[in-house]
Amino acid sequence: MCNRINLHLILSLILSLALGTANAEKRYVGGDISLLPLYEEAGAKYKTHEGEPISDVLSFCKQEGMNAMRVRVFVNPEDYSGKDADPNACQTIESVLPLCKRIKDQGLDLVLDFMYSDTWADPAKQWTPKQWENLNDEELCKALYDYTKNSLTLLKEAGVIPDFIQTGNEISYGMLWGSNTDSESNLKKTFMGSDKNWKRLGDLLNNAISACHEVCPDAKIILHTERIAAPNVQRNFYNQMKKLNVDYDIIGISYYPYFHGSLSKLETAINDLEANFKDKDIMVVETGYSYKWEVPGTSEKVDYPYSDEGQNQFAKDLVDMLLKHDQVIGLLWWWMEYNAFDTSLSGWYNAPLFDSLTGKATSALTTICSFAKDNNSVNTISETENSKVKWYDINGNEVTGTTMNHGLFISSDGQKILK
Repeated sequence: MCNRINLHLILSLILSLALGTANAEKRYVGGDISLLPLYEEAGAKYKTHEGEPISDVLSFCKQEGMNAMRVRVFVNPEDYSGKDADPNACQTIESVLPLCKRIKDQGLDLVLDFMYSDTWADPAKQWTPKQWENLNDEELCKALYDYTKNSLTLLKEAGVIPDFIQTGNEISYGMLWGSNTDSESNLKKTFMGSDKNWKRLGDLLNNAISACHEVCPDAKIILHTERIAAPNVQRNFYNQMKKLNVDYDIIGISYYPYFHGSLSKLETAINDLEANFKDKDIMVVETGYSYKWEVPGTSEKVDYPYSDEGQNQFAKDLVDMLLKHDQVIGLLWWWMEYNAFDTSLSGWYNAPLFDSLTGKATSALTTICSFAKDNNSVNTISETENSKVKWYDINGNEVTGTTMNHGLFISSDGQKILK
């Protein structure tokens, strides 16, 4: 049968395909896009690199090569009355449901970021939601479990299932410390520094993660910290998680060159994680760099000019470095949708992926997407210029480019294509 390929070759190629796909971890790229609906409602203009209006930002980002988007959620932002209250910290599980559905409808993976606070949560502040402030630790664990379960159930009943779930945001020094009006002595009871406090954090996380596993058993759990400039502190955190049997999948880290230093510091931190936690994947769940102005609060010398070209070079160097690390599977840009062009929203952020003066997508938006290219060992179909190469379907029947529809195709010289 001159039109059939050797059966042994088919079987060996199928085996190599299966092994290759299993060993080639899919990579994810995108950004936190939580304020997009409010910007759209306010009349923000989003444009292509050439200046053409974008009718659907998520569709455009997908065409550029993004495949994941992160959405943050707070418990009850209206309850927060601190002096640092920020109208941009406004998302509740009910309010983000339509955006989460849009993300999933576009075929993008959804990263849900539980802040577990009424306002921004980061290493410097992890304030307990007002409605939980008077609970003891046992009651707090129950409240955390119930809130997480109810939030995920709401999404699931709407047909929206997160692919990744962050149980806490930048929890390097714990979470749910208490009220921001508590005395220093009270806060020390929840801050990291003693075995008792580590156990408290482990109990909180295990309750939150139990709810995630119950409602969304296939979702990957991310533990997000922000200590890449102090690898020993970062390592200690995840060692403590191991001791406490916290069941998670991915180490999530933040990296901002203007706060953390050069890319070499990030690589040092990643090397340390890879050496000590070989069973965990790693995701850079927050990063960014300015395309025009210095970012407020900048504390480190930066290596790139504040320009579209500078932002793009940072993105290129970042991607090139991350691709050297097999355990790194994700790259998400922080507040990528920020757009002051024709809006009345408060605040000013200098490192989005859209120019606030023109609305145009910056060059870095395209560049970071290269992190997710060639995701699998199976490539998209392309016509071969070698007329001697023949293609076969899974049954060994010879096919041509025009008859390749859906399925696995194998060439006589060992190439594999999945369509």
